[in-house]
Amino acid sequence: FGKAGRAESATDPAPLEMFETTIQFKPRDQWRPGMTTDKLVEELDRIVKVPGLSNIWVPPIRNRIDMLATGIKSPVGVKVAGTDLKEIDRITGDIERVIKNVPGVSSALAERLNGGRYIDVDINRDAAARYGLNISDVQSIVSAAIGGDNIGETIEGLQRFPINVRYPREVRDSVEKLRQLPVLTERGAQIRLGDVAEIRINDGPPMLKSENARLSGWVYVDIRDRDLSSAVHEMQEVVAREVKLPPGYSIAWSGQFEYLERATTKLKVVVPATLLIIFVLLYMTFKRVDEAALIMATLPFALAGGIWLLWALGHNLSVASGVGFIALAGVSAEFGVIMLLYLKHAWDDRLKTGKASEQDLLDAIREGAVLRVRPKAMTVAVIIAGLVPIMLGAGTGSEVMKRIAAPMVGGMITAPLLSMFVVPAVYLLLRRRQLRRLEVES
Repeated sequence: FGKAGRAESATDPAPLEMFETTIQFKPRDQWRPGMTTDKLVEELDRIVKVPGLSNIWVPPIRNRIDMLATGIKSPVGVKVAGTDLKEIDRITGDIERVIKNVPGVSSALAERLNGGRYIDVDINRDAAARYGLNISDVQSIVSAAIGGDNIGETIEGLQRFPINVRYPREVRDSVEKLRQLPVLTERGAQIRLGDVAEIRINDGPPMLKSENARLSGWVYVDIRDRDLSSAVHEMQEVVAREVKLPPGYSIAWSGQFEYLERATTKLKVVVPATLLIIFVLLYMTFKRVDEAALIMATLPFALAGGIWLLWALGHNLSVASGVGFIALAGVSAEFGVIMLLYLKHAWDDRLKTGKASEQDLLDAIREGAVLRVRPKAMTVAVIIAGLVPIMLGAGTGSEVMKRIAAPMVGGMITAPLLSMFVVPAVYLLLRRRQLRRLEVES
């Protein structure tokens, strides 16, 4: 089922040329072998081609959220604001033309701000006054006889239907017939609507949009097989180079890209602040800068597994993936902290007994590292067992959950290996200097 045009609601800012069609999928066990959602979209996009229209395939709930938040249902929207509709229409057309050639752009469609057809009824005040009619009388005739007027309501069970009265279609389906519409004056005289008004067809905009008290025109852009950020940055470079803006006009990039930019701006502040707080907490725990720096230095290497798995699955880095990497960094830091604590305890126990040779250091590192093998293996097994169902799931919301879980699953391969092999080796290098200093003092 579908919808053409816009609904009578302020929450549906859809132009008249927008057609929404909702497709309900069959259960996945009835799909063709090897069929996926992405392949289905590609096949539909190849088959459903209507001249003058551009396809955008969006899940219904996300579509409604995007429309309410930014008014743009496509991944990227370009908003051109200015004072003259003809100039805005020219700029949006130029933007549509230049960004169609950007790799990753599957479709680009600019709203047509010209081409609307309107019937203007220009009332002749002098002629209307001669027949005893005023402006409101003629306007009420036009609105009721042509547009229709609700005179009552019928109730059928739980349903209510308005009763609308207007002239039949066959007497109002052309401008000439509108001029011949009968009008009854208060004196009982019957005249034609053309006697008191001039009726003509004029061109105009199909719909007016405004933001921040300025007229605006939008370009809808759909992106596939490429990450959103790099595609938009390339589009911005192309538009800045090839589209000339006259004074008083501006371009704003909206849609899902707007959320990405907002999240990226916040993460640029939150992530460094979080890392600084973690470093301070590590220093307060170990009372040594080198050991705190060791844990911090292992985090990028522990995250490598998550990056590899994202690359293998073909996922682009997104806000959801960033959340997964933040969770992975926490677990990796925990792995390193616990490993380092076991190594320190084993070495401190050797020092208390007076054993301070390099062989004693190696034995202490082996002892501390071996004690962490079984607990670490159990932790990794539990995390992977809990996340594998998410990776294999295909229900509602699985696309986002997979991108959160993928960094954790990939990181559970590299993070344990790093803490069991690299951390003990680096700890050995750090303690060798202390051991040599003790030997010199003795």
